[in-house]
Amino acid sequence: MESKSEAYPKSVQLPDFNNTEIAFRGKSSDDLKRAYWLFKAIGNNFLVKVGPGITNSAIKMGLPVIPLIKKTIFAQFCGGESIDECDATIAQLAAGGVGTILDYSVEGKQEERSFIETAEEIMAIIRKAKTDPRIPLTVFKPTGVARFELLKKVSAGDKLTTGEEAEYVKVKARINQICRLAYELDVPVMVDAEESWIQNAIDDITLSMMSLYNHEKPIVFNTYQLYRHDKLESLKTDIAQAEAEGFVLGAKLVRGAYMEKERERAQRMGYPSPINATKEATDRDYDAAMKFCVEHLDHACFVAGTHNEDSCRLLVELIHKHGLDHNHPHVYFSQLLGMSDNLSFNLGHSGYNVTKYVPYGPVKSVLPYLFRRAEENTAIAGQMGRELKLIVKEKERRRK
Repeated sequence: MESKSEAYPKSVQLPDFNNTEIAFRGKSSDDLKRAYWLFKAIGNNFLVKVGPGITNSAIKMGLPVIPLIKKTIFAQFCGGESIDECDATIAQLAAGGVGTILDYSVEGKQEERSFIETAEEIMAIIRKAKTDPRIPLTVFKPTGVARFELLKKVSAGDKLTTGEEAEYVKVKARINQICRLAYELDVPVMVDAEESWIQNAIDDITLSMMSLYNHEKPIVFNTYQLYRHDKLESLKTDIAQAEAEGFVLGAKLVRGAYMEKERERAQRMGYPSPINATKEATDRDYDAAMKFCVEHLDHACFVAGTHNEDSCRLLVELIHKHGLDHNHPHVYFSQLLGMSDNLSFNLGHSGYNVTKYVPYGPVKSVLPYLFRRAEENTAIAGQMGRELKLIVKEKERRRK
């Protein structure tokens, strides 16, 4: 096996991920000050653990906490309360060479009416993206349009009741409606991954949508959580199917978002954990997935959703090694709004395809997303320290 120094020429010019002038060009000093104190708070595990309970109690008591949330954590990680409110964020990202993925982040509603309303909102995003080149990709969360317990039952292979069968027909019709509109308007749409015990149903539906709509170009994307020990092989199998059937596999590659929940459930229910035993194994699988996709770009288009600098560097090196244009249409980088600006804006400045997830929705409805995001961030080793270090560096640069 060749070493990295042998595989890639030293002449490869990597983006400078320590360039804070480019990273924070669109941020005012007040923005940096808010981000600094917010990341300090998120880095405190105790505050992250007790914060949701305190906030929910305050809301129930009628205390005016929503305006405070909107000016702090919401302002950092969300684009607005509606599609139109996100316009300022879309413009700011575009000025730095970064595209937007509008992410309707209302969670927890599990009624048919809410599924229909969410599907309509997703289709509104797709229509906006059609007319706005600053929005190159769209996305939706399957549990926003389908009942969790139904997906769980289908994924387990359990027999559905007559009513559940009718409900599942509606779920597939809703997802098909979204994907068909994406196909008709030529707007790629990504299907987010969820917990492993509902993922089989999501994978089956999404792959069937690809076989319908991805023959000419990648329109529908599935998400592969590489902290699962089976997902690298799943990706390879799906690309092989795409090659055999003549369509382009759309893949969003992430490490994963439900590690603690997955391990706890596996232990409690007595089955092997689907999660890699070590972070090193996850990193290995993630980088191997990117490499495999780059080697199969004729039938694969992928979005590298990662805040890991080493993985971003590796993908830049792979792009150079294979002689690809920086903005090859089948290769995207992606990060979350409010995080890792040093990656996003320096990649954008260097001409690579890069996007930010821009969550939006009514503040109260987006709170579950924000609390989960804060908890996930504390679990990423060194992430908060890295964010704080970069902010301090930029504040010092501006004082000179």
